[in-house]
Amino acid sequence: MTRLAIVLAPLTLLTACASAGADVAAIPDVSVPEISLKTMQDVTGQLASDAFEGRSPGTAGEEKTVALLIDRFKAAGLQPGNKGSWTQDVPLVEMTANNVSALRFTGGKTPLSLTYGTQFVAGSYRVQPSIAIKDSDVVFVGYGINAPEKGWNDYAGIDVKGKTVVILINDPDWQTAETRGEFNGRAMTYYGRWTYKFEEAARQGAAAALIVHDTEPAAYGWNVVQSSWTGTQYLAATANNGADQTAANGWMQLDQTKALFAGAGQDFAALAEAAKKKGFKAVPLAGVKASLSFDNSITRKMSKNVIGMLPGAKRADEYVLYTAHWDHLGRCEPVNGDDICNGAIDNATGTAALVALAEAHAKAGMPDRSLVFLAVTAEESGLLGSKYYAENPVFPLATTVGGVNMDALTGTGAAKDVIVIGRGKSELDAYLEKAASSDKRTLVTEPTPEKGFYYRSDHFSFAKLGVPMIYFEGGEDLIDGGTAVGKAWAENYTANQYHAPSDDMSAITSWDGMMADLRLYYAVGRMLAMSEAWPNWVEGDEFRAVRDQSRQ
Repeated sequence: MTRLAIVLAPLTLLTACASAGADVAAIPDVSVPEISLKTMQDVTGQLASDAFEGRSPGTAGEEKTVALLIDRFKAAGLQPGNKGSWTQDVPLVEMTANNVSALRFTGGKTPLSLTYGTQFVAGSYRVQPSIAIKDSDVVFVGYGINAPEKGWNDYAGIDVKGKTVVILINDPDWQTAETRGEFNGRAMTYYGRWTYKFEEAARQGAAAALIVHDTEPAAYGWNVVQSSWTGTQYLAATANNGADQTAANGWMQLDQTKALFAGAGQDFAALAEAAKKKGFKAVPLAGVKASLSFDNSITRKMSKNVIGMLPGAKRADEYVLYTAHWDHLGRCEPVNGDDICNGAIDNATGTAALVALAEAHAKAGMPDRSLVFLAVTAEESGLLGSKYYAENPVFPLATTVGGVNMDALTGTGAAKDVIVIGRGKSELDAYLEKAASSDKRTLVTEPTPEKGFYYRSDHFSFAKLGVPMIYFEGGEDLIDGGTAVGKAWAENYTANQYHAPSDDMSAITSWDGMMADLRLYYAVGRMLAMSEAWPNWVEGDEFRAVRDQSRQ
């Protein structure tokens, strides 16, 4: 799942030269050419049209998307980026759950039967035609975290093999006002992400894993869960067909969870509070059994990353990345009869930006370093396309200087501020600082670090393997209307359009904001491509060690 529009919260100004260790004076000056609004409007409009059917991987919508991007990259003046080819094959497994039973809990005071879609969602990471969970013991495992380096293990002292685990979303200290503490306080760590929780449940041998949905710590409402987890899902192809994964994983509504716990004689609120403290012991729901079954329609497909390159004139074997995901949800839960999730904001805008920036860079002439424009597949299914490229890079990661990720550009007016997601992690902040200063814009910190946006888009696939990546977007202090208008747009998008059929061209109320942001995307990439520097993660960052090792 991609990031959501960030809802306004108090913003903290970045201090001068926030990226410790970077020499701003040494960053080259660059001029920003005109970037084509027509290109942005035309490409976004095409990608978000009903004809592209929501751009789900492995569909006719993918074929149209890939063809469009190749044509536009060629016309922009790029070269094929994969040894003479414009694409990189990404093996995926397409699975659609059918005949999904109710999620039934028996053995409590009152049997509980949850309805698929409205009260729970579920799927499988196992590539097999049918899934059956029958009379599985149920265990509450708090936040489902096993972090030896922190002395924290929610699975200590309990065997969950073959059982169904119920897990809280986010980190134990997500309500902390400050961004420090056991799990970085208000700022989510990877331990708080739903992806990690399913991964750990599988490592523990659980048969099924169910995350309790709560809007604030999840960062999105049930509507997003429902639209994202029903219909066709995509998995990375593996040699063992996911045999080491849970048979079923999914989400359940908070109210239903409370009823489940009450029926087992447990106080959910009290247990959730206890789970925040180190030393929490998992709690079996005595006598309660879970049952669930569904069939899987399975198709193996080869999706595509699209790669274009503008060769460098002086150091062609050093690479600067621009990344954006071209995919969206395809056909989704209908709303007022509309079942196409067009994904105009998310992420036809970011994909169109790749084209517009390619045009602008090519017209400006060859940079010193090579620029790579990478449109990746299957972000919505768990960053699968970027993960595949990062693990199978066309251009070595050790000689990839860094990059810029673009995911869901703002669809409202130009802002005075720029939100930096993952601020202070790398020396790339200084490049953005210089670019923003030239445009008289102010950098601000991410207002909602508890939502874990840094772990929710494609830059993360590269960061994990050491490549410095920067991820930023237009803020909400609009030149015309201030924070009131900016906040209203963001809240409306998050509540009513994100991952819904209404994320169509009507979601874009103004092109001014994204065109202003494109100037920054261009400048940061051009500065990196014209520099001799190798910006790194700041000292002590979680990704610094792997980068240092790769550069030895």
